Amino acid sequence: MAKLANTIQIENRRARFDFQFIDTFTAGMVLKGTEIKSIRLGKAGLSDSYCLFHKDELYVRNMHVAEYDNASFYSHEPLRERKLLLQNQELKKLSKSIKDQGLTIIPVKLYISESGYAKLVIALARGKKAFDKREDIKKRDTERELGRKL
Repeated sequence: MAKLANTIQIENRRARFDFQFIDTFTAGMVLKGTEIKSIRLGKAGLSDSYCLFHKDELYVRNMHVAEYDNASFYSHEPLRERKLLLQNQELKKLSKSIKDQGLTIIPVKLYISESGYAKLVIALARGKKAFDKREDIKKRDTERELGRKL
């Protein structure tokens, strides 16, 4: 199981480009059996996904987990809402910062832990402006050029 845990890491690369991360949290997820099997096969996507509060509980929406091929009639919906498992003080901190400061919560990375559970790294983030994105692109290009010269 440990070998499998280190190989499955699904990232939301677009999130680093579009958002500035303020704080990150690691959350567990409530999944069905066919969902965890698909995630272990690496058939999940985080693009266009986001987190929202519903009755003081945090859910992730638009996270695509492909249907498990070998499942019979107990399969799951690929885009269903999934409940995230966090400590109460973490949930209170997130809900307060979203209401007060106008921030958002986005999923950054999905991985399988050493114990075999699916974990989702979420970030409290602020959207970047166009000039912030241009600065990041310039910085990345100069680092790439310096790496080539060495």
